[in-house]
Amino acid sequence: MQGITFPGDRRAVLKEFPDPLPGPGEVVVRMRASGMCGSDLHFYRGAASFGGGADTVQGHEPCGDVHAVGAGVPREKAAVGDRVMIHHYWGCETCEHCRSGWPQMCDGGDVRIPCINEPGGHAPYMVVPVRTLLPLPDKLSYKAGAAIGCGTGTAWGGLKRLGDVGGTTLVVLGQGPVGLSGTMLASALGARVIAVDINDARLDRAREFGASEVVNSAETDIREAVLDLTGGRGANVVLETSGVANADALKVLGRWGRACFIGLPGPIEFKTEDVYKNQWTLVTSWTLSSVEQGRCADFIAARDLPVDRLFTRSWSLDQAAEAYEWFDRQTDGKGVFEF
Repeated sequence: MQGITFPGDRRAVLKEFPDPLPGPGEVVVRMRASGMCGSDLHFYRGAASFGGGADTVQGHEPCGDVHAVGAGVPREKAAVGDRVMIHHYWGCETCEHCRSGWPQMCDGGDVRIPCINEPGGHAPYMVVPVRTLLPLPDKLSYKAGAAIGCGTGTAWGGLKRLGDVGGTTLVVLGQGPVGLSGTMLASALGARVIAVDINDARLDRAREFGASEVVNSAETDIREAVLDLTGGRGANVVLETSGVANADALKVLGRWGRACFIGLPGPIEFKTEDVYKNQWTLVTSWTLSSVEQGRCADFIAARDLPVDRLFTRSWSLDQAAEAYEWFDRQTDGKGVFEF
């Protein structure tokens, strides 16, 4: 089979790999959709040396059907034909973090991550431990399952870290795929969402995904705009998704406010005095647990949320170079490889 690799210098190259076979406790998943994530660009541009590079299949938003089952996998865990999402981390399976659905926090040794130290989903087939599988609700498309696996799931994970957002005024900074997901999910959870970006086209999409108001921070003072929209109180809650607007998060956060930072790679700088005088709660969030991935999918299915509309382009594997040239410009929405 062929898979997409990133040898560096903004190149996406197809390379031949053996068709995977499942070992004990493993399954082979036939890919149906493999999403393009903004973090791919760190590896694609050659800016992150720990990306799998020229020898590892890329893609960490996989979704598909169980194709083959290894020894020791009981029928109730996986059977050929099952529609599945994948929680794209696995660890020792015995430490408290792994056992609670947080293998990315594993204390027991080497965390395995597709696209970094395991083959990813930008190929027709992918082998994973059966414990990484989650059922894909019948109402959801494979594209939706791919998004929930990382980008949309990351927004959900950040909102869960913030606690109950129903009835709050919540500012979402950045309206790329993760930010739009945050806008959509927070609105469905009952928040009044103020969407912020520097691109009017993205702000137009934010309205479609549930934003009550939008602010172009390239054209207006963001603090003044949010204070005006909140009667001078500031935002109750802020979700920062861009990685470049961390300072703006604190500018718009009202007293007793809560902020979660999920965008990479920007630093978070603050004065301790400002935090305690305003009684702020500042947290970060790293994707989500396998438990919350399942809950996110169920929430989206129950409310018929338009996750598929996050994707503005669909590609085949042989269009890898063109697809990542397009994605690298970051002028449009989200892309996906479909099989």
